[in-house]
Amino acid sequence: MNALAARFNAIFGADMAGPLAALAAVFIVFGFASPHFLTGATFGSVAFQLPELGILTLAMLMPILTGGLNLAITFTANIAGLTLAWTLQANGGIDAGLGAFLLGSALALAVGAVSGLVMGLVIAFTRAHPILVSLSMMIFLRGLGEFLTRGGDISGFPAFIAPIGHGSILGIPVPLLILIACVIASHILLSRSKLGFSTYMIGSNIESARYSGINTRKVLVLVYMLSGVMAAVAGIIMLARFNSVRVGHGESYLLITVLACFLGGINPFGGFGRVLPVFVALIVLQLLSSGLNLLGANQHLTTAVWGILLIVVMVLRWFSAKFIRIVK
Repeated sequence: MNALAARFNAIFGADMAGPLAALAAVFIVFGFASPHFLTGATFGSVAFQLPELGILTLAMLMPILTGGLNLAITFTANIAGLTLAWTLQANGGIDAGLGAFLLGSALALAVGAVSGLVMGLVIAFTRAHPILVSLSMMIFLRGLGEFLTRGGDISGFPAFIAPIGHGSILGIPVPLLILIACVIASHILLSRSKLGFSTYMIGSNIESARYSGINTRKVLVLVYMLSGVMAAVAGIIMLARFNSVRVGHGESYLLITVLACFLGGINPFGGFGRVLPVFVALIVLQLLSSGLNLLGANQHLTTAVWGILLIVVMVLRWFSAKFIRIVK
């Protein structure tokens, strides 16, 4: 048994055991509970619904690895989407051209970067707690968006944008391809770059990282800027998927991004975790949502189940850590 576990850890990593076990449990439980679960329709639905949640989770991942949190990701995504929508509206609405879309997307990414820049500067230079800083940014962005839109939606976009949210290439949804590209980029950034190494060092012990010569302020600012840019990418996809933008889109995603990170083995205090287990955890959560929908549960019950699952994950982690200490 020990040899099998060692071989599994060598191939996949120890942090993949939990997400893969959860994935197997979801397949078994809902496969027996509903004859429609293990079908192409279910997996197609998951493939289209997963991307914006997945990219928002990547936006949450890097701040958590530093020992922080970014509670403003969903509203950053919405403000970025609104920026793109306003640019398109100012250049003809449904008749806007590709140039307007590219300009709007660039401005949306810039808005996300500025949001992260402000949070990163405040956290890095004042040492204010990331929860308080990102909560303040969340409140600001929500209030600003509600003021500018009067609480309404903005819709009416060019037809060529629709494939970004609903199109397919060789049978693979375009949003899923964008998510996979973001996952690969995040994996390379965290595992192969100096910024990734510094991110883990800061999450493990920020004082030790500082004494090791790492510019911790610069790293924190970059991490939150990248988080804001990733959230903006999610906002662009959400605009294309819903064909409209409003401030409240995706509010429930915030809980799920945190849950996906913890289910994927990310240390809530920072310093440990990988992208790939988080990606598997995202698939588990989306399949869980689809399975509950097939059984007749509404979205509110699904959200409640996600909340309970977060508590269960934390308890199981505590038991696991205690068991390991006893064995040692």
